[in-house]
Order: sequence, then C-alpha cells, then structure tokens
Amino acid sequence: MSTRHIITVDAVLFDMDGTLIDSTPGVMTAWGIFAKDYGFDADTVAHASHGRRLHDTLREFCKIEDEAKLLAEVTRFEEEVLNAGPVALPGAIELIRQIQYGNPSQEAQRHSWVIATSATNVYTPPALRVCGVPIPLAGLVTSDDVTRGKPHPDPYLAAAKRCGAESEKCLVVEDAPSGLNAGRAAGSKTLAVCTSHTRQEILNASTPDYIVKDLTKVSVNWIDGKLHLTIDESE
Repeated sequence: MSTRHIITVDAVLFDMDGTLIDSTPGVMTAWGIFAKDYGFDADTVAHASHGRRLHDTLREFCKIEDEAKLLAEVTRFEEEVLNAGPVALPGAIELIRQIQYGNPSQEAQRHSWVIATSATNVYTPPALRVCGVPIPLAGLVTSDDVTRGKPHPDPYLAAAKRCGAESEKCLVVEDAPSGLNAGRAAGSKTLAVCTSHTRQEILNASTPDYIVKDLTKVSVNWIDGKLHLTIDESE
C-alpha cells in the first residue's frame, strides 16, 4: 500500500500548540504549579486535557466556578507557558510558507489557511511571534471566539468560515485526538501529526484520514488556485 497521498483542498485549518509550536516544557511547568495549588496529579491532567480549552480544563480539574477567578487563572497559566519559550515544530514554518507565498493571487493567499486554537486571544499572538510563525491573513480562531471548544466542531466550523470555505473542503491538521474529533465532526478531512501523542494513542482515540510523524512529511503546491498537498505517511 502506498504511503504517499495527494489531496486537493480549498484551505488548511491548523491547530497551534503541539501542531505548529512546541509549548510542552511551559505547559508541564504550569501544570506542576497548578497541581500543587489545587491538589491533583500534573501528568494525569496534562494528558487528559491536551487539545481542550484551558477554560474548560481549569473549571473541571481545579473546581473553579467563579468566572473572574477562572479567567485570571487562565492568564496565569498561559504566562507560565510563554515564559518557558515555545518553539516552532519541525516543518511548520516551511509548510506555511508554501501555502502563504505559493500563489500570486493575494485573494487565494488570504483564504488559504487559518489557525484554530484552544488557547486564548491573549496568549496566541505572542506565542506565534516568539516561534516565528506568521499570523494567518484570514485571522485566528481562539477559545474566546467559540462557545464550545474542541472536541466540538465549533472551532473548525468558525475557521472554515474565516477562509470563506466549506468545512467539507478543508483539511484539519491536529496533534490531539480531541482536535481531530472536532475536525471530523466539522466534516473536514483530518491529518494527525505524532508530535505530542504516539501513533497508537491517536488511533485509539480518533480516526484521522492521514497520520504523519510531523509536518516535514507534508508539502504543498498551488495548482489552478487550489492547494494540492502531498502527504507521506511513511514512518
């Protein structure tokens, strides 16, 4: 069976943490601090919460009901992550460069990709800047922009709308089962990257259409105003 696939889509909808950038050291530091403050096991909660909105996770595991305190704790958590210095993951910047600058039409470039993240609109822009990842011309979809976060489809439905595309004609790129399930629920094709979970962990909890080691296994060409992605699933 061939491990190389070529697909055509109108837009690519990226997750951020764990897909485009590696914020793991900061996330684990933050969970360690919050575990001491609220009395839970940091590793267990970090694994269970990956890909979900921090707002939802802190409400569940820290038992925070007061909205003002919850928002303040989200900010405190994200500041710890930024202080640790996230970095771009392999292949991420090059793939975005191919998408954003591979077509002479500015209109096509503007609607070709977007980021849909479970992080807030306070954390997301500086995290991208620190990592050297450009902000999409179509904008960002953050946890502040949707009522329901991943694994619900809302973030990716909103992301497709930002691109002026039908979600069924988009590719969702994700590292977490919750995000892959959100993409599938939105009707999109899904591509899993094994940058935060093992291949088996991903397949145990989701059903991606494609799965790769990281984004060095993906490349893009523009043909007649459409994105043609080559996906190499070899390990």
